[in-house]
Order: sequence, then C-alpha cells, then structure tokens
Amino acid sequence: MAKRVGILTGGGDVPGLNAAIQQLVWRMEEEGYEVLGLRRGWAALLHVKPYHDADNSSWLLPLTRASTRTIDRSGGTILHCSRINPALTAPEAVPEHLRDHEHKRLPDGRLDLTEAALEVLRYLQLDNLVAIGGDGTLSFARRLHLEGVKVVGLPKTMDNDVFGTDYCIGFSTAVTRSVNFINDLRTVAGSHERFLVVELFGRHSGETCLLSSYLAGTDRALIAEVPFDLPRVVEMLAEDKRGNPSNYAVCAISEGAFPEGGHPFETGEADAVGNRELGGVGRYLREELQTHTGDRVIYQRLGYLMRSGPPDSLDRLVARNFATLAADLILAGKTGRLVSIQGGRYTTEPLEIVGEGKKQVNVEKFYDREKYRPSIVGVMGLPMFLC
Repeated sequence: MAKRVGILTGGGDVPGLNAAIQQLVWRMEEEGYEVLGLRRGWAALLHVKPYHDADNSSWLLPLTRASTRTIDRSGGTILHCSRINPALTAPEAVPEHLRDHEHKRLPDGRLDLTEAALEVLRYLQLDNLVAIGGDGTLSFARRLHLEGVKVVGLPKTMDNDVFGTDYCIGFSTAVTRSVNFINDLRTVAGSHERFLVVELFGRHSGETCLLSSYLAGTDRALIAEVPFDLPRVVEMLAEDKRGNPSNYAVCAISEGAFPEGGHPFETGEADAVGNRELGGVGRYLREELQTHTGDRVIYQRLGYLMRSGPPDSLDRLVARNFATLAADLILAGKTGRLVSIQGGRYTTEPLEIVGEGKKQVNVEKFYDREKYRPSIVGVMGLPMFLC
C-alpha cells in the first residue's frame, strides 16, 4: 500500500498557495506517495465522518499531477480554507455528528475537539500531514505534533508575522499590489488636489504597511505597533499637502493602527477563533482630516484586493521551495518542523516555536515615531525583508 500524505490550507487565502500544493503533489507522487487534500483547512478534521460508508467527498480531494497541472496559474487555494481551530471550537460550530460526544470545555466556553480530529486522522491513515497557514493554523499543527502526528508546517500570511521565519507565502504579492494601488491612486489625488488615505491589512504587525509605504514613497505611514497622535498627524499631512506642487498628500495606515489612548477599530461578530474583523481606522482618519482642514479626502481600503489574483514571481519561488523543503523533511523522516527562511537561507525550526513570540516591526530600527514614516538607513547585513 502506498504511503499517504495529507495537505491543507488554513486561515485566509493568499497568492502562492496553489503553487505550494502543486509542488508538493508532484514531488510526493514521484516518490510513490498518494496525496490527499483536506478541504477548508482544519474544518475537514471535524466534518469528515470516520466510518466506511460515509460520503466525505465534499471534505476530501485526492490530488495527482494531472489534477493539479494548471493550479499554480491562479491565486486562492483549490482546497479552500477556513479559520476553524479544533482546539478552540465555539459550541455552535460543532458538527451535528459530534454534538452527542463529550468534549473538553475551556474556561471561555469553547470546546477542545482535538480528540475528534485525531480520530479522523487515524481513519484517513495519513503517514504525514502538511499544514499551510498562519499563527492560528500552525498553532493547531503544533498541537497535533505534540499528540504524535507527523506534521510539517508551511508559513503563509500577508502580514509576514509568523514567528520563526523571515518570510511567509503571500507577503511579496500583498506589498506589490499595495504599492501599485497607492501609485495608481496618486493620479486621482493629484488631479483633484485631495488627501489620500489608504488602509492596508495588518492586525498586529505593520510590516506590510511599512514596506508598502517605503516603496511607494507615501508622506506618512501609521502602523499597528505605534499609537498615533491625531492632531500631529493631521498637522503634518496638511503641511505635506501644502508643500507638494500638485497639492496632495498620501498616508498609508494599517488596519490595526489606532490613536493614542484608543484601541483598534473592530467591526462585526467574532470569527471562529474569536477575532473580530478590523477596519475603519482609515475612515476615521479621513473624517478627522476633513473636519480639521476643510479639504476633501479620498479614502481607499485595499482589503481583499491585496490577497486576490495570482502570486508574483517571488511568492511563486518561495511557495515552491517551501513545499520542496517540506517534501525533503517527510522523506527524511523529520517532522514536527516549520519550514522557514532565516537570514536569506531556507531552513527549518521546531514547530514548538509557533506562539513563542510575536513578530512585529522593529520600530526603533525601521520607523520614525516622531515623523510617522519609515526610517530605513544602514541596511548592511540586514535581512532582505528588513524583519
């Protein structure tokens, strides 16, 4: 019987996931493995019914070289994704076939369904599992590793904030998209002589905003790590606008940024793991700019445009190489690892590193707190992505 490896994509989608899936499938098939896709991330391990006559076709997708031949040409993920974490499951999210089971209840009322997930993994007879995701997805991969599952993690997130790696799949494309959109929007801001406020993804880390601002040359950048003094920001942007021959000014802002004495702007209901959607701080800045200057403001929230469409060449390269490294680990019998880039070189870290720290902008080295803009000098010896 051929050995079998499972693969899933969890959390939000980013460009490059399909390239990683394809590379892993092709490599493992060459080595005589079967590859089974688990659909919708960790949710598959709760919804697959572990008995012989169950129809699990909506949650499982056999993958072959032929079936993945063209998937690298598009963004998103053919396996789909979700933000489900079996160890942190809201009672209302428990599948019907598991509701009569006894589950460990956490202090916050959520349920730990890890044992149900382990039962499905045993049923699927997976020799190895590859999990592609951010902190949430990888934290459960870590849990499975501690439970004895042979798992390898691949980091992906637009925010580039997975602890233990310099780079995550999706980051380069998100920055490239942001820079292009900011520069495209300049034509409107300049033509109408207005302020331009561009809000970017970035819950706890402002690296995407910082590098996009650095590369697009925005006047100011407000990042999640540094609460901003609203009156000073308004004053500086007004001065930037007056000093620009085209009479406009540009400010990029992380969705997780907030004014001094305030807190991040949250909207809607919490997701499956308890995070509420961020967004609205850019709209808040627009309103304050209009109120205090009397000038019109263009506000653009880039949102899902940053993660839509195909990956750029760097994300294709890293995704393929991360998948190749994951295959190398599996074939060598070395699991419980996170593939990563450290100091510009491909390497691995123990999965236990996930959650051991926070990866955020090094404010003292790369950001001017007084001027609210990138401050990048003396780059000799620094990592490529300045993180």
